Amino acid sequence: MSKALPPPGHATPTQMVQSKGSRGLRLASAVAAPLNFPASQIFTNCYYFPSEFSLVATVKIQTLRQKTNEYIFSVVREGSDSLLLGLRVSENHRPPCSRLEQGQLWFNAQGKGLFICDGLTWRTLLQSKQRLDYVEDYQDLYTRSETLDVEVFSIPSEGLFMAAANKDSRTGSGIYRWTNASFQLYQNISTQEARSWKHFTIDDKIFLVVAANFREAGSERSVIYQWHRRRRRFVRYQTLETHTAQDWEAFRIHNHSFLVVANHRRDSNHNIHSVIYRWNPDTKLFEVNQTLLTSGAYDWEFFTVGPYHFLVVANTFDGRTTIISSTIYVWLDGSFQTFQSVPTVGATDWEPFQIDGRFFLAVANSQKIPDRGTSVYSINSTVYELNTLTQTFIRFQDILTHSALDWEFFTIGDEKFLVVANSHDGSSYSLNSVVYRWQGYEGFVPVHSLPTFGCRDWEDFSTEEGSFLIYSSAKSRLSKVFKLRNY
Repeated sequence: MSKALPPPGHATPTQMVQSKGSRGLRLASAVAAPLNFPASQIFTNCYYFPSEFSLVATVKIQTLRQKTNEYIFSVVREGSDSLLLGLRVSENHRPPCSRLEQGQLWFNAQGKGLFICDGLTWRTLLQSKQRLDYVEDYQDLYTRSETLDVEVFSIPSEGLFMAAANKDSRTGSGIYRWTNASFQLYQNISTQEARSWKHFTIDDKIFLVVAANFREAGSERSVIYQWHRRRRRFVRYQTLETHTAQDWEAFRIHNHSFLVVANHRRDSNHNIHSVIYRWNPDTKLFEVNQTLLTSGAYDWEFFTVGPYHFLVVANTFDGRTTIISSTIYVWLDGSFQTFQSVPTVGATDWEPFQIDGRFFLAVANSQKIPDRGTSVYSINSTVYELNTLTQTFIRFQDILTHSALDWEFFTIGDEKFLVVANSHDGSSYSLNSVVYRWQGYEGFVPVHSLPTFGCRDWEDFSTEEGSFLIYSSAKSRLSKVFKLRNY
């Protein structure tokens, strides 16, 4: 300190102060001169700055100026201004990270995290564990019609986007971009009775596929769109024959790209084939690879457990009843084979997730229609766990839901959550959708109840502004974004 402190009578006087039990050095001038010392005077027997060196300090700053090159600690080459190492502090303001800043440190005072620049982005070194405190209403998003699905995705060098599957064919569907900390309409795409969107990439190409009911040449078709880099828009790329398509799932196995569609029904027949398509790298098109018999298919999900690849379908209705089985398939010898049939009741969604090395599947059960019976909407949805001994999924927990249409799994710090889309209880679409927190042996317990109207789909996403949830409404033009407040 004697090497670093200014001599007596210097323009930057110093004094010892105490604040809440901590003693420190105050630089009294309005613009404090930097404290510095030459390494050669300290490390007299070293020709290089040591690879392991500790400097412990507590810095208390009343206000932080957001200057791009302001450091609270830096190491420079002696005799020059060439920066070797620097530590910046800001109030949640992310400084630039490029090759010039590679190896530099940044401390986020608000987020309580320490990051290092790798030449492209800031990578986490230390981060305080966040916990969900409460959920607040953040944005009212008025879409062009009722919205049956939202898909949140990123495009490199462009930012965060959201695709809304709008029900009304007259208005089409909207692509929204995260601008000024909210979603703003970016592009409108002509769709017919859009049910869902799926984003995927192949090599460096970015695609969106919509499950919709385009009628061309006497058949129903869904459309794949590709991101056009020069025009910065999605443009039509390929159409595929589908039958009242409800959902698409994209996945890769052994460097091969696949798409699978959930064909719900053909005319009045619900027991039809859903189709797996495979990308042909020569023709640059998707081609039929395999068909699987489904009953009112509503959703596909792909997941892996160790070296094994799985597909699970949500079968909703077989033409008589919703009390039917949904099927889990496993990839064997170049195709999907039946792995397990799971009892479901009007299944509309599967959500695979892992917690502490354990693998789970949550199914959303929507409606109980016995054979030629009356409908019941308030029924249990179920979380299944993979039993490694029996190599089957077994019932782990039943959760009462109300015509559940979607599950979304998300994390905040070390905490794990499920949020359900409750859409209807038989008399009203104004229902609370519920956030459940993982509590180990107790399973998932309710912690937040969110007022929703005709809730159809949940998506979670994160930006520099924080963590968020967005839900779409199948009964209103109003979709909503919620902010997850942490502590």
